Amino acid sequence: MRSVKKVASVFVAAGVAIGLALSASPQEPAQQQQQPPSIRSQVNLVNLFATVRDKSKHVVTDLKQEDFKVLEDGQPQQIAFFSKEVALPITLAMLLDTSGSEQNMLPAIQEAGSRFLERVVRKGDEALIMSFDSNVDLLSDFTDDRGQLDRAIRKTRINAASGGNINPGPVPTAGSVGTAFYDAIYLACNEKLSTEAGRKAIVIVTDAQDEGSKVRLEEAVEVAQRTDAVVHIILVYDPHYGANSGVAHKITEETGGRTLVANSEKHLAEAFDQISEELRSQYTLGYYPSNAAHDGKFRKVKIEMANHDFRVLARKGYYAPRE
Repeated sequence: MRSVKKVASVFVAAGVAIGLALSASPQEPAQQQQQPPSIRSQVNLVNLFATVRDKSKHVVTDLKQEDFKVLEDGQPQQIAFFSKEVALPITLAMLLDTSGSEQNMLPAIQEAGSRFLERVVRKGDEALIMSFDSNVDLLSDFTDDRGQLDRAIRKTRINAASGGNINPGPVPTAGSVGTAFYDAIYLACNEKLSTEAGRKAIVIVTDAQDEGSKVRLEEAVEVAQRTDAVVHIILVYDPHYGANSGVAHKITEETGGRTLVANSEKHLAEAFDQISEELRSQYTLGYYPSNAAHDGKFRKVKIEMANHDFRVLARKGYYAPRE
C-alpha cells in the first residue's frame, strides 16, 4: 500500500507554487491509466462530458447527437465525436473537510464516502483521497484498490496536524492557519489531476468555508477549469458554523458540477448516489474549435438541447492551449 504523504505549500516571491512533500518511504510507480485513443491522441479536440435531466430531474440516457448543439463564444461548433460512454474510465479525487465544523458528521461522511467509492470505482478507474483542515493531507494516491481507499477514508481525523498535535477548530488560532479549502482544490488539480486524461472529477464534502488558504477562490476555479476537472460539492455543515453556499455554487457551476446540501446521514447517502448516477450517465461530445488560435484565452462553451425541457450539466468553458 502506498504510504501516506503530506501535502506542503511552498510560496515564492514570483508567485505561488504548491508541491507534494513525499514521505521517506519508497514510492511505488504510478499506475498508468489507459484511455481510448479518441480522448488521448486528439490534442486539439475539446471534450465535453454532459449529464442531461428532464423536468422531473430524472437522468435522460437515450439521446442522440442531433439532440445536442454546441456553441463556443456564441459560435456553433460541429460535433466530431459523440457517445454515451458509461465505461469510459474515471479519474476521481475525493476531498474531505476535517475541520472542527465537521466533527458531528465525520463518521457518517466516512461511511457514505466508502459506499460511494465501492459503487463508483470500477476496473480501469482510479481514485485518490485527500483531507483538509489547517493542512492538506494526501491519504491515498491514485489507486483502484477499494480496500486501500476505504482505509484512507477511515484515517480521517478532525484537525489532525502533523506530529499528532490537534488544532482547535477551523478558525485561525495560535498554531493554526484555518481551513485550506481552496488550497486543497488547487493541489488536487495542479499536482495530481493535471497529468491525467479522460474524465476527471472531484467530489468534496465540506461546508465551503475557507480560512487561510494561500490561493484565492478564483485561482482554485481556474486551475480546475484548466485541468478539465468537474467539481461536485456535498455541502455538510454544523448550524453553529454555517456554510458558504455561494462559494460552493460558484465552484460547481463554473466547472460543470453540482452542489448538494446534506445535513443528515440519509441526505448524505442520497447526495453521493446522485453524483454516482451522474458520473455513470454522461454523454461525451467532442469538437474541433472553429477558433484555432493557441492564445491561452478562456473560451465560453454552451450546450443547447433540442428539447428545451431538458437541462444539461457540463462545464462552461475551457482555456485554449498556448503556442
